Amino acid sequence: MQPIIHSLLDTDFYKITMARVFFHKFPHINATYKFKCRNEGIIWTQEMVNEIRDNINALCELRFTEDEIDYIKSIYFMKDAHGFIEFLRMFKLNRRYIDVMYGANNLCISAEGPIWSVSMFEIYVLAIVNEVYFKHQMAKVDKVYQQQVMEDGGHYLRRGLIKAQNSKHRLLVSDFGTRRRFSKDWQRNVLKVLKETYENPGKDDGLNFVFTGTSNVMFAKELGLTPIGTMAHEYIQLGQALDNVTIANSQRYMMQVWADEYRGHLGTALSDTLGVDYFLKHDFDAYFAKLFDGVRHDSGCPYEFGNKMIKHYQNERIDPMTKTIIYSDGLDFDSAIELNDYFHDKIKVAFGIGTKLTNNFGNYLDPLNIVFKMVRANGKPVAKLSDVNGKCMCEDEEYLKYLRNVIAEGVK
Repeated sequence: MQPIIHSLLDTDFYKITMARVFFHKFPHINATYKFKCRNEGIIWTQEMVNEIRDNINALCELRFTEDEIDYIKSIYFMKDAHGFIEFLRMFKLNRRYIDVMYGANNLCISAEGPIWSVSMFEIYVLAIVNEVYFKHQMAKVDKVYQQQVMEDGGHYLRRGLIKAQNSKHRLLVSDFGTRRRFSKDWQRNVLKVLKETYENPGKDDGLNFVFTGTSNVMFAKELGLTPIGTMAHEYIQLGQALDNVTIANSQRYMMQVWADEYRGHLGTALSDTLGVDYFLKHDFDAYFAKLFDGVRHDSGCPYEFGNKMIKHYQNERIDPMTKTIIYSDGLDFDSAIELNDYFHDKIKVAFGIGTKLTNNFGNYLDPLNIVFKMVRANGKPVAKLSDVNGKCMCEDEEYLKYLRNVIAEGVK
């Protein structure tokens, strides 16, 4: 078997940036992560699960190479993180921390252990599950059909890029597609196309589309792209489980820890862990609104969100055009262009496109909607409420009820 993951850099950049904070600030925290497939009617076979298990076994044999360590050290805000760099030099995923189980045509994956270790499983596991699943789907059809699928994938990409390059206003797009990719090779091909034409278009090119980088650290290194990423929901959720922090103040606490660690770098705040209304009224005061470069949108109506952010910045006497919203929720080129046109003169915007960039094959293949989320930390339940119900993931209904009451009180 050729392992799907052959480099520990084959992950989202925010896994490494969060690992640094976990290592420095929360080395004592144990966390539990659970896999969930949100698609209806997916049937997993024993053969698929065995292949996933074999790939995870191979993953747990990997270490960062010296060349990869040198690359991480070369990133400007990592140059002084000597202790963390040495940690990465010794880092290896522990197979004992993760379980892969099969029963009743269902795939169950869970991981439990030190947060600085088990957090790193997420993107690798999702990439493995995706590639195994789609390999088996493609094996069910003949080569002519397989060729048609790939040709249509290229067609949908080209069609989106043509629209993007002819957009009215400068459109900034990054690749956020590692966790949902069809395959590693397909993601590489997509990134090569984006880099060759759209990475640094000049004014004479007549293109308004700019490809700004990728969340995938391995491809950033391999193709000379900018690695993109800051924090994920799990980082903000962790504050809910800390003994020295109240639930009500958990987001403020985690944002302050982040700011203390990165000292002005990586200044994009994640706004929807407990809902944007609570975030704006209770957490994102003038101090944080000025301190952070902007926010990332990951759930709820993007237009309502953007207008709320603009109003909030204005109320805090901050020019919205000095701040940036990173949109990253289920985007394609069409929705990104529409948002860009609407907000271009109101607030800075940029876009992270995931599934529709690395797993878009029209009617031939439906992408998986899979996640691998933290559900407990130090034995305590944690939750992400978001601004839509479908993204909530929590195993403790009583805790979820309590958390919603806290939020309701906070937005009165």
